Amino acid sequence: MELHEISAARVEEAAKEHDLPLPVEQTEDWCEYESTITDRTYWGSVAFEQDGRPVAVASFMDYETHGYHYLRGHHAPVWLVPPTANREEELARALVAYVKRRDPKVAFIRMAVEHEIPSSRPVLSTSPYNQTVVIDLDHGDADEILSKFKTRGRRDVRKSLRESNETVADETTQALEDFAPYYAVMEETCARDGFTPSPAKDYVDMLKILGPDRARLTAGRIDGELACWALNVIEGTRATRYYGASRMLEGVKNFVDAEVFETCLILAGLGCTTYDLMGIGNDFSPNLKGLNMFKTKFSKDVVDVAPDRDIPVKGLFYKALKGAKRIKDR
Repeated sequence: MELHEISAARVEEAAKEHDLPLPVEQTEDWCEYESTITDRTYWGSVAFEQDGRPVAVASFMDYETHGYHYLRGHHAPVWLVPPTANREEELARALVAYVKRRDPKVAFIRMAVEHEIPSSRPVLSTSPYNQTVVIDLDHGDADEILSKFKTRGRRDVRKSLRESNETVADETTQALEDFAPYYAVMEETCARDGFTPSPAKDYVDMLKILGPDRARLTAGRIDGELACWALNVIEGTRATRYYGASRMLEGVKNFVDAEVFETCLILAGLGCTTYDLMGIGNDFSPNLKGLNMFKTKFSKDVVDVAPDRDIPVKGLFYKALKGAKRIKDR
């Protein structure tokens, strides 16, 4: 397999030429946005060819952490042909050879790999997933969308709509004017669930740089008080729930169910036909199983996706990183 450098704009063009959906993380705007985050830089984009015909394209970010660098291809490569195990292995080997020549400081590549190929390893960090929940928004009618939920999803949404007295709206403009109230809800969510929020600037930059065509913030309010919000990214007709935050309100439960449903209607009104809730747990990703009860009620089916895997470039250094992680995890 051969590869050559292209522009981020060319990645978008190739997807359009093959009538393929493009993950928003593979757009030129996303590369610009993520480059505003500390220790992340747009590294470049490449096209892969096999027997003279294009088979995949990808954009990569350079991540610097703990004194070393690795490349991150979010939902990449974008395959223009079916990604068999042999093709994925050939691509991985060609990419490693290319990266070694071009950028010797890169330790490994983290990208989406459907099959467990010889060149891949389980990721050193983060929580990859190989299944997600995608809500069908096609036709955009409230009853039609609700009918595609599981029975308990329909029940919970109706109960939430009836009892929460919640109003949900697109508050993208308000969030850009003053993100502090929304960030306070995220901080509360993180303190409750045990993780650290990104700096407020990262959320604002996402909204600004992606723009209203690619990023919308929807929010739920109860008696005028901000109760929850979601930052949704859009590419073509596909929407993704990228971030979500909610408060604990005394005497009010399950109001996020209504927000998810109303957000579906807002996104459908913008022309979106699918809404990805981003990852659930299973034997591949058991640490995400806590998300399943909530997310899976919004669809009768789950969707398989290629999970992130690591492709070592510096083999000995990567082994050392794995060894250090094993010691840390003891």
